[in-house]
This record gives sequence, C-alpha cells and structure tokens, in this order.
Amino acid sequence: MQHHRRVVVTGIGAITPLGLDMERTWEALINGESGVAPITRFDPNLLPVHVACEVKHFDPANFIDPREVRRTDLFEQYALAAARQAIHQANFIITPDIADDVGVVVGSSVGGFHTMLAQYEVLREQGPRRINPFAIPMIMSNGASGMIAIELGARGPSYSPASACATSNDSLGQAFEIIRRGAAIAMIAGGADATVSALGMAGFDRLGALSHDNALPSTSPKPFDKHRDGVVMGEGACVMVLEELEFALRRGANILAEIAGFGQTTDAFHVIAPAEGGTGAAKAIRRAMACANVRPEDIDYINAHGTATPLNDIAETQAVKTALGDYAYKVPMSSTKSMTGHMMGATGALEAAVCIYAIQRGVIPPTRNLVEPDPLCDLDYVPGEARQHRVNVAMNNSFGFGGHNSVLIFKRYDG
Repeated sequence: MQHHRRVVVTGIGAITPLGLDMERTWEALINGESGVAPITRFDPNLLPVHVACEVKHFDPANFIDPREVRRTDLFEQYALAAARQAIHQANFIITPDIADDVGVVVGSSVGGFHTMLAQYEVLREQGPRRINPFAIPMIMSNGASGMIAIELGARGPSYSPASACATSNDSLGQAFEIIRRGAAIAMIAGGADATVSALGMAGFDRLGALSHDNALPSTSPKPFDKHRDGVVMGEGACVMVLEELEFALRRGANILAEIAGFGQTTDAFHVIAPAEGGTGAAKAIRRAMACANVRPEDIDYINAHGTATPLNDIAETQAVKTALGDYAYKVPMSSTKSMTGHMMGATGALEAAVCIYAIQRGVIPPTRNLVEPDPLCDLDYVPGEARQHRVNVAMNNSFGFGGHNSVLIFKRYDG
C-alpha cells in the first residue's frame, strides 16, 4: 500500500481588490466590503461595462527591484509580491541544501495580457526595433513561476497550470500531489492575473459574462440572486507555502491548515457552459472527498465558485446537492466573488485562503448582494452578513471555462 505524505499550509500572501495582503483582504470580506468601483486603468466609455475590481494602490517597487519593474508584467509583479508575503509569514528560507526539493507551481489564465496589448501598439506605431527585449518573458504565462523560482532560489519541480477560472486551485492541487508523492518537501503555489483591460473586458462582455450594473457598482455581482446578471472582472494574486508535514514540524513552522483532498474532472460538454446538472463538478467534489477521507456531514463550510452568471450558479447548486445529498441544505456556502470580483487565474487560491482563514478564525464570510434568492438556488449561501461558525473541514470549488472542475478540501491541523 502506497504511503502518502501529509501536506500543510504555512504561509499565505495575497494582492487583491480588497487589500494588499491577506489580513486586510480577510477583514474586508468579513465586513462585507465591495471591491467593485469605476474603472480607472483605461477609459471605459467605449464599453457597455464601466466597473471592475481593480487592485488599488499597488506599487511594484515595494516588492521588486525597481530596475526589474519594466522587465515584468503586472501579473508577475502581483505574483512575486504575494509569494514574498507567503514566504515571510511561513518564516521559510530556501537554503542551498533544500533548494532542489522546493518547487513552484504558480499559474495564470492568460499571462502577460497588458504587455501583449502594449507591445502590439509599439509594433504597429514604432516598428519591431522598439519592442521591449523582455516582451516574450513578460507575456508567457509561466513567467510568474520562473520569476519566483529565480528570486527565491527554488530548483525543484516548477510549472504553470492554465485552466481558466480553475487555474490557481489546480496549482495548489498539483503542488499538493507533488509533495504527497514525495517529489518535493515544499512548494510555492498559487496564481495571478491582471486582466482588467479594454480588450479583456470587451471579450468577456461579448460572451455575455459581465454584469452591466454601472449605476450602483457595489450592488454587483449578485451570486445566487434571482436578478444576477454576470461577473465583475477582478485581478490580483494569491500564493501559498505548502510543506510536507514532517519537514514543517522539524523546522518549527506555524501550521495554518492541512490540505486533505483534491479532485479534478472535465465536463467535455461546452467551452463556456457548465455540464447540465453540474455532473462534472459533482464528480470532482466526490473525488476530493474520497481523497480527504471525509463524509458529506464532515464538511463545515464551502467556498462556492459562485460567479453570479445564470448558468453557473444553478449548476453549482445542483452539483453540491448531488455530491452531498440532503446534507447540502445544512452546510453554509458563500461566494466571496461577490466582494472581490472574479480574479480569474488568482481566484481559486484566494478562495482557498478564505477556507483556511475560516478554519483559523471561526467565521464564515457572507455572500454580498444576495437579496432575492433564485428559486433554483435554494441552499444556505450566508447572505448579507458574516457568521460565527466553527470550521474544521472546508471545501473550495473552482470551475473554469473549458469544463475544468477543481475542488480542494482543507482540514484544521490539531497534530
């Protein structure tokens, strides 16, 4: 019988529309604050959507050598900032004797989108000789993983998942599997995206995915509400330090939670619509539960994918009912996208961090803007206000375009 190593989380870093670290982000979530505001990064008047969840007051020079700023895309800057925070919280130094056993799995759904757009304009207006020599490293979606590995000296397994909205949940899950099978003793894992741009938002709007509630920005998105009308675009990064349990104990690390289970499936149904009835998502939930060796009634909290799109919220509700049976009506499930917006390739890791904080703090963040529930969305979505609730086991759902379904389960670590 194969022996699987246990995997724990010892550090979390986050750059989000609600704050420039995880602590500030958590406080904003618990207080039900909205990160939605009028767009400042570009003139949105050519678009029907004028609001987004932008990261505010971010200065890359606070995290990166100023000489490197022009050589890095915004998503890479977010990722490195979050990684440095996670390493600092974990009090983890990658020394030469362990460097070969520490890896990086940090994904992005689109990579250096801002650089791609900007450099195309340079090419069109000034010609090829004016292109930034670092344009390709800035654009490639594995740029964040490579940069973090270089900056921190991690020489173990390193790559970058790209599974749309499920990207960083998959990053954490793959890092979990790498440690679990003994291929590394620690991993830096998560995701980053900087997709608030005119082209990105125009594209998502043409899919019918974005909310058009410009007049009252903070009233959207509305996950699970009868009047939901789509996603609000977000951005940012969330990165964690994952360690093999015995290694973490030997070095005296403060353990935040244990990653207990990971499940993945693919719908093979439609590139943007979930499988009917949420069947693929339900299978991913069941696989994560089997991996974690938990029953439905063991789960104390679910962080929902909860995008506020008409199809997704119903499919996710159906998936949870299928996987958990009657217990689905008893477990609290909230969507923090109602406050952060959809952080794309960073969203899964940030919501996984919310699960860990719920375990640590005994509080469940609310679903903001849920006023009139959709009759087809009839579970406990923690509407309006945070709830005091002891959480020993938490589940994080992430479902991405392309039919990617990714589920993680976290447990309280009690030794």
